[in-house]
Parts: sequence; structure tokens; C-alpha cells
Amino acid sequence: MSAPKFSTLGCRLNAYETEAMKELSQQAGLENAVVVNTCAVTAEAVRKARQEIRKLRRENPDARLIVTGCAAQTEPETFAKMAEVDAVIGNTEKMRPETWSGMAADFIGESEAVQVDDIMSVTETAGHLIDGFGTRSRAYVQVQNGCDHRCTFCIIPYGRGNSRSVPAGVVVDQIKRLVDKGYNEVVLTGVDLTSWGADLPATPQLGDLVMRILRLVPDLPRLRISSIDSIEVDDNLMRAIATEPRLMPHLHLSLQHGDDLILKRMKRRHLRDDAIRFAQEAKMLRPDMTFGADIIAGFPTETEAHFENSLKLVSECQLTWLHVFPYSKREGTPAAKIPNQVNGNVIKERAARLRRAGATQVQQHLQAQVGQTHHILMENAHMGRTEQFTEVKFASPQVEGQIVSTVITGIDGIHLTA
Repeated sequence: MSAPKFSTLGCRLNAYETEAMKELSQQAGLENAVVVNTCAVTAEAVRKARQEIRKLRRENPDARLIVTGCAAQTEPETFAKMAEVDAVIGNTEKMRPETWSGMAADFIGESEAVQVDDIMSVTETAGHLIDGFGTRSRAYVQVQNGCDHRCTFCIIPYGRGNSRSVPAGVVVDQIKRLVDKGYNEVVLTGVDLTSWGADLPATPQLGDLVMRILRLVPDLPRLRISSIDSIEVDDNLMRAIATEPRLMPHLHLSLQHGDDLILKRMKRRHLRDDAIRFAQEAKMLRPDMTFGADIIAGFPTETEAHFENSLKLVSECQLTWLHVFPYSKREGTPAAKIPNQVNGNVIKERAARLRRAGATQVQQHLQAQVGQTHHILMENAHMGRTEQFTEVKFASPQVEGQIVSTVITGIDGIHLTA
């Protein structure tokens, strides 16, 4: 008999929850099992999940194969019908100790094969289960789960449920323990991070949480926040950007497009001018601020003129690190029913143009860093990241997990050198 094997697909939050499941399954005494934590963000993600399941079954013919995650939540019947699958559990169920106790006790197959409840009824998040996860240098802490918005291209609310927040006191206690363990950087994560607090007493906002962490954990050298919706950014978060050097100057923005009509059809809540205004204000408050962004190429009805507005947004917002998503139809979303779907070859070509624009921005950013002094958090002996999350290669070995102050000497591809 052996401990369960885990395969994680998709986002950072999935990886976080896999760590929690490892602890829960270990405490329950589950053995000889394979757990696949799936992603549902695109049809391609679901296809990859099925492919991974078939591969793992071939490699582990005698193990029990359990499927969970967003794809299991949104389409449990798809996986229940697969001959390779023994059990399907939802996103809520995977965070419950009793689920894993049941799996261990009924390992011969008597437990319910499909355990997927209505995630829209869930009102709590399981962020208290583990004290972050990550490398020896950086820990990730889940502070929020789910999403109350219904963007027309997105299936994730149906996999994650409505937005719910981890109370600030729980988050602060977690981070204190992580700092005591030697972590020099903590990243706050969630599905819709800027909605944090809306479901808590007194409805605090993300900026309140950030300021509270920095005030109550003075020994934390670096705090980083992951993807945010710029239209939801509150005054305290802007104040933290302006006044708190321990808040890292890198924000990943959920922009999705640069044309107002397409943004409306996506059911986004901002306009292109809102995005530009936010980027300009953040840069004014923190001149070393850099931005990443999610942008979709080829959303239904997108014309060349619409696309050009996305392309121009890359330079207008000084977006350095782009995540470009070629649009693919996701059954179960309103966008899949929109007439005038864009030709696949056109989508690929537009995505390539966006990536080239992003690559140009990266090179401009890298060139501006040469000769500058940066504080690098080492991820391994020869690579670390600047405050702006730029990778830096070192010729001589450094201590993993430490923050090293150094002058940037040059550029090697898409990396800096020191």
C-alpha cells in the first residue's frame, strides 16, 4: 500500500487545495489512490483532464482513481461515465475531512461514487486548512474563493460558487506562522481577490486586509497580491501601493479586452478608459509598478477594429507580462451561443500579435532595469525574482529563500542577469 498520488491541473488555487487534500487524505489513512484535481476554464482544459485520467489509469492499474476540481464540479457526469474513474467529488466535498475518511473506510468501492453538491449554496471557504504552500522562498495563502460575477465567457463561478472570504484574523495568523517558518514573501490568492470582504461583517475591502497584514506582521519582508479586477480596487489598496514598500510593485490585471463594445458583451464592469486611468494612477503612486494582464483574443463578434483596441491597450497601460488567451467556445457559457464566432485561424493570428506586443513591452522593461539595484528573492541557487516579479539569473550560487540586493548587469533573453 502507498500514499495517494495527486495530479493538479489549472490555477494556483487548485495547487493550494491539492496541498490541503494531501493532508486530509493522509489524516484519513487513504492509501493506494490517485487523485486528479481538474480545471474547467476552457473546453481544452477539460480535454486535458480526461487525457490525464486515462494516462494515470494506465500507470496505476490497481489504484482507486478519484476525480475532483472545477471540471468535476461543473460536469460530474462526464467523468462518472469514464471507465477509468472510481469516484467523483466536488469542490466543496474535497475540502471536507469526512469525504476522505469515507474514501478510506470504503476503499473497496462501497462509498458513493459521485459526491457533488450545489456549490452555489456554499457560504464558507476552507482557507484555514493549511498554512499556505509554495517553495522554500514564497508561500501562497488563499483568502477568497468563488465569484459573484457572471462574465459571459467564464464557467468558473459554476465550479467555484459565489464569493466567500477568509476572515482577516485567520489570514493574519496564517501569515505570522509562515513568517515564523522562514518565508520571506507571501502571495494572497483567490478566484476574485478584489471581492474579498464583501461577505464579512462590516464589509471590509482588500486594501483593509493588506494594510492589516502589513501592520500586524511587521517581520514579513514582502507581500504580493495576485490577479485583481482594477474596477474593484479600493482607496486603502491605492494607499498601500503609494506608501507601503513591502507591498510588491506588480499587479496582474483581469482586463480581458480593450474595446468597450466587446467588454459589454463579455459582461465586464469596466471600460477601456477605466483600465487606462487605473494603470496611470498606480504608476503615478508607485513609479516602479509593473502590470501583467489577461487578454482574450477572438471573442465572438470581435472585428479587426475591436482587436486593435486591445492591441493598443498593451502600450497604453504599459502591460509587461501578458497572459493571452485565444478564445475557445466553452459550452455552458452565454458566449458560446453568440452568433458571429471568429474564425479559428484569425483568433490564432490575433493572439500571436498580442504576444508580440507583450514581448516588446518585456524587452523595454528589461532594458530599463540594467544598472538598477534590485532586491531579489532567490527561488533556487541561480534564479530569483525582483520586486516586479522579473526573473534574474545569477552566475554564482546564492542561498535559496534569501533576499539578495544586487545590481542588474544585463539581459539574457527574457531574463535579467546579476
